[in-house]
Amino acid sequence: MTKQVQQLDRVIIRFAGDSGDGMQLTGDRFTAETAKFGNDLSTLPNFPAEIRAPAGTLPGVSSFQLHFADHDILTPGDAPNVLVAMNPAALKANLGDLPRGADIIANTDEFTKRNLQKVGYTANPLEDDSLAEWRVHAVPLTSLTVKALEGFDVSKKDAERAKNMFALGLLSWLYNRPTDATIRFLEEKFAKRPEIAKINIAAFRAGWNYGETTESFSVSYEVKPAKLAPGLYRNISGNQALAYGLIAASVRSGLPLFLGSYPITPASDILHELSKHKNFGIKTFQAEDEIAGVGAALGASFGGALGVTTTSGPGMALKAETVGLAVTTELPLIIVDVQRAGPSTGMPTKTEQADLLMAMFGRNGESPVPVVAAATPSDCFDTALEAARIALRYRTPVVLLSDGYLANGSEPWRVPDTADLPDLSVDFATEPNGENGQAFLPFKRDPETLARPWAIPGTAGLEHRIGGIEKADVTGNISYDPDNHDRMVRLRQAKVDGIEVPPLAVDDPDGDARVLVLGWGSTYGPIAAAVRRVRRAGGKVAQAHLRHLNPLPANTGDVLRSYDKVLLPEINLGQMAMVLRARFLVDVISYNRVRGLPFKAEELAGVIQDVIDSE
Repeated sequence: MTKQVQQLDRVIIRFAGDSGDGMQLTGDRFTAETAKFGNDLSTLPNFPAEIRAPAGTLPGVSSFQLHFADHDILTPGDAPNVLVAMNPAALKANLGDLPRGADIIANTDEFTKRNLQKVGYTANPLEDDSLAEWRVHAVPLTSLTVKALEGFDVSKKDAERAKNMFALGLLSWLYNRPTDATIRFLEEKFAKRPEIAKINIAAFRAGWNYGETTESFSVSYEVKPAKLAPGLYRNISGNQALAYGLIAASVRSGLPLFLGSYPITPASDILHELSKHKNFGIKTFQAEDEIAGVGAALGASFGGALGVTTTSGPGMALKAETVGLAVTTELPLIIVDVQRAGPSTGMPTKTEQADLLMAMFGRNGESPVPVVAAATPSDCFDTALEAARIALRYRTPVVLLSDGYLANGSEPWRVPDTADLPDLSVDFATEPNGENGQAFLPFKRDPETLARPWAIPGTAGLEHRIGGIEKADVTGNISYDPDNHDRMVRLRQAKVDGIEVPPLAVDDPDGDARVLVLGWGSTYGPIAAAVRRVRRAGGKVAQAHLRHLNPLPANTGDVLRSYDKVLLPEINLGQMAMVLRARFLVDVISYNRVRGLPFKAEELAGVIQDVIDSE
């Protein structure tokens, strides 16, 4: 039977099921094949915090959304065109996001009376008219998988577990995805259990063949590769990109990288990734707690390494005292905060931007720290290099803000030429720097950067005192002198204030927009997509995005004051808006959501248009 192939410019697919149904693996594999095909893409994994959430319940639903296109895209998409629902809970949890006319592929085997009752269905929605506004494809995924594996020595229960591979095969056929890499992946993943590999491959192929032969799907779809700038690309998540950026910073600085970390969602994958790269001289230390992790990292910096610690919001609170120690000892240290929804334990697997004020001010005393924020998953690589540049050049701890949306999401990344990466080489102190070379003065500052010399312990003649007690200017001796303390506080602040950062760039195509949409961190994609929508509809709007949050770019105030209105969307209750209002006396319009999810472009486009219309 010859089936029609329909061309599409973009598709948004959401796989959804129990947290044990393998939806994240299914989404990852579909994404990998899509990246190999050459589409632009963006992903949004969404899963419970529990290792094995209650099966068949709404809180236990795990989903993976993928947006892929033949053109440049910026977000995982507002609403899926296709929902793969592995059970009633997956259908009910995601139905509200489906636009009219979207496709639902439902695993009919799981729509039992018991499973329907678990989520409050009084009747089977696949058998009444409650889903009439969508195109429903009822497919017995579980039983088809079991039938496909009848020739294998496998129990019915184990056969059922491969239903996610059947679904992946079906969707791979439906959207003309490559399959070779998935088969190789399964062979490698289960190399020590070849029978399991064969079962999953058989289920995957059975799903493909079902799509090819069934009358349930009369059309398959094709999304052509995107026209991207020439270069070598790979799909990358934010945590992977951040880890690679730290490795690149180690190589370009010539310093060994030491990571002192305690596992915490959603930052743990940085520790996992860095631990794989011992060939670059990377040392990873899984500490007994957050305090030990940052203490070890600061100790490594004292010893001449590039010290890094990774965490999320709760860990940031625990690390505060040691970060303050890094401020007063003036040693380079990178603190990565992959933000999640709080307070306290909050929602560990959901995203938020609510650690900004803690990053800026969450330590005792006047304790200034530079803060940078990544904008996209791939931008985590460049932001890690920038954090290292600031830390090493200015001898200061630096907070790098990512979040759960960036950490787990992925997109194509153009692999840079290593020769184009910044030179981060460091000049250690090797000789006494006092008058006539008679003494080492550990706080004699570079006149340009105000950075103090970095002396590796054990260097002859460079012995010096270090610790948390206030130091005398230049000599570094313990000092309780009021005037000296005032001077040291102001010097540390001046050093951070004087960090060189690029000016804030503004995208204002015609130069006549009166409304500026400003963002920072992971709001970049939704804001940029929303701005595109408004401009296509004839609206005039400018856009700017902050990477450097402390110090802010020198032209920030001029940019803000050059527009009649400034709109600032944040996934918090207005933390950056508070900073900008206080600093520049500009009445920033704050738009806030704290739902544990990224903004939707359509939502922001409506807000932007409302601000324009109120002019």
